[in-house]
Amino acid sequence: MGVSDTPPAFSTAVTDTTLSEALITLRKRKRILLVFVLLGLAYGIYRAEMQPRIFEAFGRIQVRSGSSNEYRMSNVPGMNTDSSQRMLTEVAILQSDSLMLTVAREMDLANNPDFLDDKAPQPRASIDDPAVRQQTIHTLKAGLHIAQVQKTDIIRISYQSLSAKLATDIVNKVIAAYIQRSYETRFSSSQRISNWLSGQLDDLKQQVQASQERMLDVQKRLGILGMDPTRSQINASLEQLSTAANEARIARIMAESRYRMLSGMDPNSIEGSIEITPGASGQLSALSTLRTQLATARASYAQMESDLGLNHPQAKAQKAQIEELTKEINTEQQRLVLQAKQVYLAARTNEDETRATLDSEKNDAYKLRDDMVEYTIRQREFESNRNLYEGLLQRLRTAGVEAGLESLEIDVVDPAMLPATPTLKPKSTVILTYLFFGFLAGVILAFLLESLDTGLRTVAEIENIIELPSLAVIPRFSRRSATEIPGQSFAARNIISLSQPKSQSAEAFRSLRTALLLSSAGHPPKYILLTSATPSEGKTTASSNLATILAQGDSRVLLIDADLRRPTVHHQFGLNSKVGLSTVLTGTTTLEKAVQAIPEIPNLDVLVSGPMPPFPTEMLSSETMNRLLEHAGDLYTHIVIDSPPVLSVTDAVILARRADAVVMVIRHGKSSKHVVRRARDLLLRSGAPLTGILLNAVDVNSPDYYGYYGYSGYSNAGADAETWQSKADTRSAQDSGEGNR
Repeated sequence: MGVSDTPPAFSTAVTDTTLSEALITLRKRKRILLVFVLLGLAYGIYRAEMQPRIFEAFGRIQVRSGSSNEYRMSNVPGMNTDSSQRMLTEVAILQSDSLMLTVAREMDLANNPDFLDDKAPQPRASIDDPAVRQQTIHTLKAGLHIAQVQKTDIIRISYQSLSAKLATDIVNKVIAAYIQRSYETRFSSSQRISNWLSGQLDDLKQQVQASQERMLDVQKRLGILGMDPTRSQINASLEQLSTAANEARIARIMAESRYRMLSGMDPNSIEGSIEITPGASGQLSALSTLRTQLATARASYAQMESDLGLNHPQAKAQKAQIEELTKEINTEQQRLVLQAKQVYLAARTNEDETRATLDSEKNDAYKLRDDMVEYTIRQREFESNRNLYEGLLQRLRTAGVEAGLESLEIDVVDPAMLPATPTLKPKSTVILTYLFFGFLAGVILAFLLESLDTGLRTVAEIENIIELPSLAVIPRFSRRSATEIPGQSFAARNIISLSQPKSQSAEAFRSLRTALLLSSAGHPPKYILLTSATPSEGKTTASSNLATILAQGDSRVLLIDADLRRPTVHHQFGLNSKVGLSTVLTGTTTLEKAVQAIPEIPNLDVLVSGPMPPFPTEMLSSETMNRLLEHAGDLYTHIVIDSPPVLSVTDAVILARRADAVVMVIRHGKSSKHVVRRARDLLLRSGAPLTGILLNAVDVNSPDYYGYYGYSGYSNAGADAETWQSKADTRSAQDSGEGNR
């Protein structure tokens, strides 16, 4: 016994809702659809017969541009709008509450019995009451229809009422009230503009006068020189002072440099320097002469000192002359330095005074510039106020002309006439309309119920949900329908494959056999386990019939009832359950002694559950169970195991790991999507070789399986059993390869 790998995930090729699936849904919910269609038909007939005799009066008006457009103020926003926007605006005005209130007040509709559709006398109501006003306007708007005639400037106004005269009067009154309102609003608007402009003109006139006076004051203050900046005396003075300031600065720099040079120079080199001050060449010549005399005296003194000695009178006289010349040279040097300092101080003073005068002139020039700017501002202010005043004065005269021309824009093309006959819809139109809405409501409800239905009904839906192929589809059958033959055994009456071998159900089980044998190429599964998500889904019936079909060939088959909690296999075959699987697992008996043969099927042995043990899970997961299955595998070709539901206990998950093929039985219309998906996940996570699904107890008359069993007539026509078997096997092989749709 081997455990095969988990099969790959299976997915259907078509997941989107197609037209055929929609038709199947409608066929399934045909009762709901039929009920809504009949309700729509009945209500349509009732509405067609009970149509009220409503009279409709209508009138047409033309909204023209008007002759006053050439006088309109083009710069006023909203006056020159697009034609389509203007027509939409006029339609909205015709539907406004204020216009409806005017019509209702003038016609006293709040107390008109024809308008209120109430013939009984009522206390007089006031239109000023908010509740009465709201109700009256709402009723008036409900019967009034206003629309623009396409590609024209014509508006159609109609009203529907049980009274022909009332409908005519309301339409004519709406047209009259609209024309009157148009004239009054436009005239009052023009008057408001005129009044506003008149008030603005007075203010502007005063502003113009004030701005003119301020401009003249600035002009007088500036004078003639201030009017021409290129000839201004201040500008000329600024240029001269700027030049003088630069020259004074240069003179100060030169004097300062001479002074600092003399004050830091070696006194003995002064006579060889550059010219100290302007006109100082004479002083430098005298200093040079004194230095020459000093040098000559020192030379004579040195000669006398060597010839005559230091105490000779001529030598002393010469020494005295040398000292005198030295004093004169020092005095001359100090005088030159002092003279350079005085020149520097005079140049600095001249520079400061020139700079101060230049700053003063600059301040005067800045003041002149500010006055010129103020003059320019005053002049522009005066011009702007004057232009605005003149423009508003012109528009004031234009607004006065418009006030008398606006009332000519609306023309009555067709006044409302008294309708001769009421307006009735064709009965066929009314009936077909409500019939269509009834059908539409039925379709919506059918698809809504279908979307809320969590049950699994179609093969495609189940394959899409659990991503596993469908091995076979078993139609619904009842054992009571089997023909009782005298002397027939209990098993022959309960097993549909024995009682009705040519039925749809028997052929479906043959398809299951073929699909399982072809599920693994080269080595058909030996251990086949059938389980379900929840109880009462038909796994025992499927196990019994599958074992019977397998045993009808040359294979030896053992059917094991592994449901030790609620065993039912022995009821299918009418066997005794005192000795079975539980007794074999406890060692009380052997497999050969516990199995029971079925006389009608020589190759089939059944191992019933036996007495119910206290711990079924531990018994099924024991090593004894493994040895039992291995021993059975040596004796039989196929072992079919009927296990408990997956979600109820863990017995099926334990046994599934020891099987070669696991089939999940799903009862049509019973299991829900999340329950089946949960059971599949448990089996896959445990490593069970989940081969596919078996859809059980299918209603062959259901729209979901329309045509699925179209071959049944051929089967019941008495065809040869082996030929039928060959066709069924061929179809089963195709079903297993193509998803068993």
